Amino acid sequence: LDDIKRCYCASNICMNGENHILLASEDPDIACNMYSGKDFETKETVWIHPGGCMSIIPIPNKEKEFLAVQEFYLKVSPSLAKIVWGKYDDEKGWQIKDVLSLPYIHRFDIYEVDGANYFIGATIATSKKEKNDWSVPGRIYIGKLPEDPSRGIELKILKDGLYRNHGYWHGKENGKDVGYFGSDQGILKVTPPERENGEWKTEFILEGQIGEIATADLDGDGIEEIMTIEPFHGNSIQIYKKEENGYKKVWTYDNTIDFAHTLVGTTLCGKPSFVAGVRREEAELFYVQYVDGAYKATVIEKG
Repeated sequence: LDDIKRCYCASNICMNGENHILLASEDPDIACNMYSGKDFETKETVWIHPGGCMSIIPIPNKEKEFLAVQEFYLKVSPSLAKIVWGKYDDEKGWQIKDVLSLPYIHRFDIYEVDGANYFIGATIATSKKEKNDWSVPGRIYIGKLPEDPSRGIELKILKDGLYRNHGYWHGKENGKDVGYFGSDQGILKVTPPERENGEWKTEFILEGQIGEIATADLDGDGIEEIMTIEPFHGNSIQIYKKEENGYKKVWTYDNTIDFAHTLVGTTLCGKPSFVAGVRREEAELFYVQYVDGAYKATVIEKG
């Protein structure tokens, strides 16, 4: 489809009833592009610079709008990271405006609460002296998203004390948004309130140093399993199954890996699957499905 240096963020947005792909780089000054058409052959620039994009999230019930992270650079201290707002103009294309500065904002999402949109964001740390300084933990912030996001978001701290606060997965529970956040403190489940100004609930559901998270119901019992990368940028990929007294590890990826970096819970050819990617060693992309009563990993490609 394209050649993008250090492409980090892959997202999609529905516009005029058609799916559009958004691809952005973690490097500075690398353009973010949008692709559409039957074979995604139509390419359009979203922004030229800056880079450092970790996430792009469409705004619910706003067909041509998104929020995105820009200027997240782990090696840069103090952090330049910020949230920006993208709105598509049929004549001018994408218009990008700053929303707020939030040092080391890495993952975020937008949840619907009683008809209103709420921003929830996770900082990987609160401050750093240099790349490998993890002495100050990250946080989870929440705030109501205004109709015009360029007015900013009034944030409050939902959770503090989360070291290497890197992993995130957007789940559903009884049709409602829930979030799973991974850090050295484990997996924190966040449940929004049913009504505006209600209480946000947080609960640690799994201990351990969790770098990434995904959920899917592979075995078809109606309860989603959890796949993890452990620890941060780690060398172990596991699957956990919920039992009466919590989550139990039921599968471990056997290959030697290093810098495992991404997980997705999805369907492949209609079958529930986990997809995982590794950056080093054999640098494989593989998927896991439940076949004949067991979890089976299949490598898609290496290198």
